[in-house]
Amino acid sequence: MTENMTEQASAFARYPSLVGRTAFVSGGATGLGREFVAQLAAQGARVAFVDVDTDAGAALAAETGALFLPADVTDVRALRAAIGQASDRLGPIRVLVNNAANDTRRPVDEIDVAAWDAGIAVNVRHQFFAAQAVRAQMRAAGGGSIINLGSISAHIDLVELPVYITAKAGVEGLTRTLAREFGPDGVRVNCIIPGWVMTPRQLENWVGDAERAKIMAAQCLPELLYPADVARLMLWLAADDSRLCTAQSWVVDGGWM
Repeated sequence: MTENMTEQASAFARYPSLVGRTAFVSGGATGLGREFVAQLAAQGARVAFVDVDTDAGAALAAETGALFLPADVTDVRALRAAIGQASDRLGPIRVLVNNAANDTRRPVDEIDVAAWDAGIAVNVRHQFFAAQAVRAQMRAAGGGSIINLGSISAHIDLVELPVYITAKAGVEGLTRTLAREFGPDGVRVNCIIPGWVMTPRQLENWVGDAERAKIMAAQCLPELLYPADVARLMLWLAADDSRLCTAQSWVVDGGWM
């Protein structure tokens, strides 16, 4: 059984500061991004999201009332245009969740220059350009929260992910430097480092009995991690409850690291 936003929702926090606030999520149609969109919308935020999966994006928009804008985050011009459309239609973006990523496994010997560049583009480059695009409107609105998604993979013993791991390590450095750059504007920048999250993609492709056993042995808490567990941390960082928290990496991994 997977946990999602509808299960035991009343047991968790509500954030009044998110009501009516505009949030933008990249890679929001499936996996972690889907949960981020749904949970932000459930808090009363005005949510826009981008993704290349148009069918899943349209379905989620119909379910949550969020604004779906089809776009590939590796196309920086298209990403900037989507951010502009979102703010024109929903108001200035006060929350940016840089979630889009691709962790497809590939042996080191099979990685060429094109694959390397594509991996960097989908896993870290867009985070910088999205942050750059929202800075002015966050400053004009009185501040904002940028939440970058890192990964436990940059800290543990996974293989066949050299580009992804390099990019996710870079996300942590990007978070720290942008927090320093954007702080005078009242913009906070934080990084979430999730553990091994049981998304449909992970369960279908990479998580079998051996992997479950590895997770249980590595974590302090013997429970699988689900998208909602990460989304609840994202909500707190998005809300004013965390108003003086910035330049930090926040780990939600059941105690693996």
